[in-house]
Amino acid sequence: MALAQTPSVPLGSVEIKQMYPLDFEEFLWATGISTEWIDQIHNSYLKEEALDEHTHTLLLKRFQYYLLIGGLPEAINKYLEDRNITRVRSIHNDIHELYRIDSSQYDAEHKLKIRRIYDLIPSALENKKKRIVYKQIEDKKGKDFSDYADEFEYLANSGVALMVSAISNPHFPLIESEQKRLVKFYLNDVGLLTNLLFRLNVNAVLQNIKSINLGTVYESVVAQELQAHGFNLHYYDNKQKGEVNFLIDDYERLEVLPLEVKSGKDYTEHSALTKFLNTPDYGIHRAIVFSNERAVQKKKGVTYLPIYYCMFLQNGTATSDTFILPELEKVD
Repeated sequence: MALAQTPSVPLGSVEIKQMYPLDFEEFLWATGISTEWIDQIHNSYLKEEALDEHTHTLLLKRFQYYLLIGGLPEAINKYLEDRNITRVRSIHNDIHELYRIDSSQYDAEHKLKIRRIYDLIPSALENKKKRIVYKQIEDKKGKDFSDYADEFEYLANSGVALMVSAISNPHFPLIESEQKRLVKFYLNDVGLLTNLLFRLNVNAVLQNIKSINLGTVYESVVAQELQAHGFNLHYYDNKQKGEVNFLIDDYERLEVLPLEVKSGKDYTEHSALTKFLNTPDYGIHRAIVFSNERAVQKKKGVTYLPIYYCMFLQNGTATSDTFILPELEKVD
């Protein structure tokens, strides 16, 4: 609000930081896990090593609780008070409703479109393509991204939803190849999503129920982690090869890194990812698949990691006071 009332802001006088719900690592801190213990897990991640069975089981249980509670501070604080999921869900309901109605900068017509798009996100994620169907927004045929660009940008820029842009011909850096014509949206907090999907039935997440597919929930967590860690969100979409959940820029290797997220036991089945890696024009030779499995494996360019390791993905673009360019050659 203060910035909105200021006619100009002197360069360097304000440091701009985007705030997000707590990511999974921060959730671990909030629920009593020490930094030293997390550092040990991080070392195992860097070495691409599996954790022991006990630690894996403990982390996976915390991850399941994160799916239910999410990263919104009010929800976490309410959980820490008495572990009452009914009270946590009440917080989720209140915040979700606030997100639905908070578009005060727009007129009535734009507000209705924003609210409609936001309401469509959970059902869209349950569809095969997981994309917003433009026709459903106003029940009008012939609509495309450009008709709702302002509404989409509002949802993304306000932080209440995470917009993921399609890439059909991936090359580093991805921003040069993104297509705004086909977009996916995730809610900004996984707790809000599991509330809408399962309400008070925590067994949908805590128990291995065959009829419940948690794929959308797992994808939402990874989208949330990537956004919090500074990645631009993209996914791979190709009519011949299929879809890959996420593509990120690997700044260390200056190439694209595909990510696939699996919630079931068929985590090694990923035909689109295999076709993606077997496309010579892309020049991409490695990928990551996240799943519930404890083991860390490498097969045909794919590294299989436990889902909780997604908390350690970093985009490598953070500024550092110690990064100094080499001295230029002197010219006589």
